[in-house]
Amino acid sequence: MRKILLAFSLIFIIQSSFAQTKKITGFYKKNVATEVNLESSFDKNLSKENIGETIKKLSAVPHHLSSPGSKENAEYILSLYKQWGWDAQIETFHVLFPTPKTRILEMTSPTSYKAILKEPALKEDPTSGQSGQLPTYNAYSADGDVTGELVFVNYGLPEDYEVLDKMGIDVKGKIVIAKYGHSWRGTKPKIAQEHGAIGCIIYSDPMDDGYFHGDVYPKGAFKNEYGVQRGSVMDMVIYPGDPLTPGVGATEDAKRLDRLQAPNLLKIPVLPISYHDATPLLEALDGPVAPDNWHGGLPFAYHIGPGKTKVHLKVAFNWDIVPCYDVIAKIKGAKYPDEWVIRGNHQDGWVNGAADPISGQAALLEEAKSIGNLLKTGWKPDRTLVYCSWDGEEPALIGSTEWVETHEKELQQKAVVYINSDGNGRGYLYAEGSHALEPLMNEIANSVMDPQTHVSVFNRKRAHEAISAKTAEQKKKILDEKALKLGAMGSGSDYSSFIQHAGIPALNLGYGGEDNGGEYHSIYDSYYDYTRFKDPGFQYGVTLAETAGHAVLRMANADILPFDFTHLYTTINNYSDELVSLLNNERESTEVENKIINSGDYKVGEDPTKKFIAPVAKPEVPYLDFSPLQNALEQLKKSTDSLHVVFQHKIKTNEVSPSFNESLYRAEQELLTQTGLPRRPWYKHTIYAPGFYTGYGVKTMPGIREAIEQRNWKEAQEQILIDANAITKLSDYLNVISNSTN
Repeated sequence: MRKILLAFSLIFIIQSSFAQTKKITGFYKKNVATEVNLESSFDKNLSKENIGETIKKLSAVPHHLSSPGSKENAEYILSLYKQWGWDAQIETFHVLFPTPKTRILEMTSPTSYKAILKEPALKEDPTSGQSGQLPTYNAYSADGDVTGELVFVNYGLPEDYEVLDKMGIDVKGKIVIAKYGHSWRGTKPKIAQEHGAIGCIIYSDPMDDGYFHGDVYPKGAFKNEYGVQRGSVMDMVIYPGDPLTPGVGATEDAKRLDRLQAPNLLKIPVLPISYHDATPLLEALDGPVAPDNWHGGLPFAYHIGPGKTKVHLKVAFNWDIVPCYDVIAKIKGAKYPDEWVIRGNHQDGWVNGAADPISGQAALLEEAKSIGNLLKTGWKPDRTLVYCSWDGEEPALIGSTEWVETHEKELQQKAVVYINSDGNGRGYLYAEGSHALEPLMNEIANSVMDPQTHVSVFNRKRAHEAISAKTAEQKKKILDEKALKLGAMGSGSDYSSFIQHAGIPALNLGYGGEDNGGEYHSIYDSYYDYTRFKDPGFQYGVTLAETAGHAVLRMANADILPFDFTHLYTTINNYSDELVSLLNNERESTEVENKIINSGDYKVGEDPTKKFIAPVAKPEVPYLDFSPLQNALEQLKKSTDSLHVVFQHKIKTNEVSPSFNESLYRAEQELLTQTGLPRRPWYKHTIYAPGFYTGYGVKTMPGIREAIEQRNWKEAQEQILIDANAITKLSDYLNVISNSTN
């Protein structure tokens, strides 16, 4: 209670000390009141009751890609757009989507156990026992029938295999079992495969989202012993979308790869299981006791194996080409019809998907309804609005990726911004995206009110972060921040193809943090669960609609598009400093470790339950020349400062310049590289990408950062030059805009 009172005290202190600005970036002074009134009318049209009914309707039946429910929902969404005055259609792609026909997991030694591989229906949850539900599986696992010794690999990440190496444990020819969490699920079998494993099992440990955190479903929000997280294990960090049509839209007549040659598909079988099914397997393991920080929430000591515990894993799939239904709705801009403001949220789920994704889809549809009501008053947006209800996001961002790949050239000419959301719940704003859009989102975050505390969503977010900080210094630093900072974009939702492949500015918005639970990708992600534990009054659905809707309206109607590249410069410059620190830390760490190892004083522990092999000295870290990058950043600072002056002058003098605006929104494309990132050319953005071994998690300036992390010094130096060239190209481009007389 004391922490709660302190948090609210902080909120009101912050609220009273932060004066809300009356200007709106990008709008002439004479047009600000019109925009404020428009947003007020937009907000009045939003209904939390309507959002709740939409969630109930769209999560009523299973609606995974290619299911009858998916088509039914797409057609229903299409009818809504048309009813509200939008020009809407369904654009269909034809994509590879495997569904399971065989799933067997059994322990054959030292005792017998056959996994249940099923989530039971619950009498409390009306939709948990429906027909048509996808069984528990990992999409894009390879077919396989393997038997081998079992090895526990913690979360199955590179650092976990380093520990195994030090213990002298090799997974080659064995089946690994890894915990969900700490990285994207597809990373775990990918790394296992690289280390020679023949199969991978992934389970949800109660330490992560089960009884360790609270009562389990249906009594509480957390994962019960039978809950299983479905999900794709396609290697999306190579490329997302249809695996058979990389870089081109998966139209009906598209040229396709042979499935077995697709570079982002695994070669080993993978299966997700519950902690009910994992318990007998883990309890049977012998071999060394796992390190302390590997232990989970099950009531026994975790051992690593290998040894007497053997398992048989068999999975087989229907590898079908199926329809993918994207619903695309447009309102033509009155002034600039060839400038598009795009808004999207996917509509497909793994099962009923009330939280993921229907909570976000319901907010998007409420925005579209409200905009439709504005149209009835005679209002029209200056720029064209494009609202997208994507299909196939869950398997691999398929619907959005195929749409972008199909329309890439047109989008690079016309797309001003892509604004994304996904699942949504009670809690705090999260916002990530192109950093030139920070001022836009800062102003919106300071104008939208949190429905629980009635302060701005920015102030509530900041108070939460401050109260959660561990030190007084961290608290002060957070409270000293006067503006919203956008996060960097990794992957895991439909913005990826827009920004990281096509170079289209993007935002990703949502709320959460007070909606934690264990329903993710299970049959228990239901309307019943959502109304009890996620956003019972659907208030944050309205808050998301206000946040994203205001961003849409401001980008659609701005006199001069609100891109401030000084924020982008500051962000990239910070990333550059991080890279220098990363290299220096690696050098210092290597020197210290090698000194200890070479001194002869290092001794391997004698704990009889754990075996360790003495480490070998690492090669020294060489000098890397960062001067090309630092020089490019100096140029970028000058060009962004100059453009900012020009921007402010145009706002004051009411200069309208369509060509100026077009140059602003196309600037992000200057940060693309023709060759793409090493070993994954689909990803072309030099500043933002998902990590090769983190999946959803972002790696900023990924070419350089990952080369340093992997100690590939030659590649790191090459990537420094590539990033420096991209930044110089952007700097030169911005100089041309500043010097233009248009």
